[in-house]
Amino acid sequence: MEGEFVPKLFTLWRAGIVRRRLRKDILAGVIVGIVALPLAIAFGIASGVTPEKGLITAVIAGFTISAFGGSRVQIGGPTGAFIVIVYGIVQKHGVEGLTIATFMAGALIVLMGLLRFGQLLKYFPHTLVVGFTSGIAVIIFSSQVKDLLGLEMGAVPSDFLEKWTAYAGRFATVNPWALAIGIATVLIVVFSTKVTRLLPGPMVAILLTTAAVTLFQLPVTTIEQQFGAIPRALPMPAFHAVSLGTLRELIQPALAIALLGSIESLLSAVVADGMIGGRHRSNMELVAQGGANMLSALFGGIPATGAIARTATNVKNGGRTPVAGIVHAITLLVIMLAAAPLAGKIPLACLAGILLVVAYNMSEWRSFLVALKGNRYDAAVLLVTFLLTVVFDLVIAIEVGMVLAAFLFMKRMSDITDMKPVLGAANGEEHLFDEEVGALPGHVLLFEISGPLFFGAAQKFRDVLGEINDRHRVVVLRMRQVPLVDATGLHRLGGIVKHLQAHRRKVYLVDIDPRVREELTGQDWLRDGMIQPSLAEAIKMADLS
Repeated sequence: MEGEFVPKLFTLWRAGIVRRRLRKDILAGVIVGIVALPLAIAFGIASGVTPEKGLITAVIAGFTISAFGGSRVQIGGPTGAFIVIVYGIVQKHGVEGLTIATFMAGALIVLMGLLRFGQLLKYFPHTLVVGFTSGIAVIIFSSQVKDLLGLEMGAVPSDFLEKWTAYAGRFATVNPWALAIGIATVLIVVFSTKVTRLLPGPMVAILLTTAAVTLFQLPVTTIEQQFGAIPRALPMPAFHAVSLGTLRELIQPALAIALLGSIESLLSAVVADGMIGGRHRSNMELVAQGGANMLSALFGGIPATGAIARTATNVKNGGRTPVAGIVHAITLLVIMLAAAPLAGKIPLACLAGILLVVAYNMSEWRSFLVALKGNRYDAAVLLVTFLLTVVFDLVIAIEVGMVLAAFLFMKRMSDITDMKPVLGAANGEEHLFDEEVGALPGHVLLFEISGPLFFGAAQKFRDVLGEINDRHRVVVLRMRQVPLVDATGLHRLGGIVKHLQAHRRKVYLVDIDPRVREELTGQDWLRDGMIQPSLAEAIKMADLS
């Protein structure tokens, strides 16, 4: 495909669109940068690392994704979906392990893009996506309880059940001031748009709660108290020595990051396409996303992907070219360089309140309920994926969910595949064939096959033999409703044909789809003249022979 691996920025620049929209895109980028500031800090902290790592990721990865990506308006950076994975990696392998896993994941995503996996990733079942997205929302909520309530406790366990057990044991240490700030933050974020649209809700919440904590010396924990001062500069890129054992140990977490990052980035790009009426280049987007993660890791950042909420903010504020995403990254860098000490005054309870709103928005509870009330197969995939995400981890959830979805899909396909005899003249139903052959002769047995002939439905061929009696000298298999056939289907079909031929029956295949006919080519049981274009031609050939 022409232009498949050309960044959107380059295409739009050559077309002159960038220059025509420069002012609007710069303004949109500044607004998105302000929106992204508290989210980047909050995602960094929630992921088990220091707040500046979230900012570094938003700057480095955000710039790279916009400059070299395949979407016009995609905004990249740290997202809530990664919190679960990143926190677990940090707990088990430390920050250095996270850095290596992020770099490996980036390389895998680049490879997926170059191998043109972009189209394949779009076929993830909707129920699977809703299931793990809702599960992630529950985990994000769970991870914020300590800061929301101001609980006096050490490190929060990564395991879901252990986490809530630890909370229950420290519930007596609830800080009412922290709880009040958290609740106030949620209310401000939700209702601030009714008062003003000049500043995004999270920024309004940060300004008001930080001011209150500073002026009244409220006894709550701030970023600075917990993590120290936020650096006012980007770190220099650093490389880590990696052994083969380390690579083997981190390959599974890296695969989890790569898979989730790819899915979320393409989902975000699809949503963006719907908002602007555009069309992204999925493989170029994957290459850019992978490169962004590799660069983020080199600068000490965390995994990044396309952020649906920030992308929507960009579109709503007039962003139409990648320039907006580039400006968003530059805005964050300027804030980091100029106002990092002020960011240290933000209370953790405020960030917890912001993440509670993020969790609610990504929970997709309406889609969850709709899918739950749907057919039992979709509901099964949804619940299994959701529960495994919450109780175990995202990798297991996606693996089991995909396998379950595949098996249930095969079951549904086998259910709709049918092979049944069509009654002929001897049964008084000549009218079925009047237009084709006048009437179906009594010595001809016609089978109508519908649905894909694959291994899940191949056993239905056995039903053919039971319908044949001595007067049937010709058996016609009509395949006009067979869209595909696999190796098992071909094997079973060949077995039936050979059996019928061994019992001196003529066999004809009619009305075959060209794609299926191509699959039949070269089968050892296929004889000259066996494939006929129509039922009438098959009967004529049978009579002649």
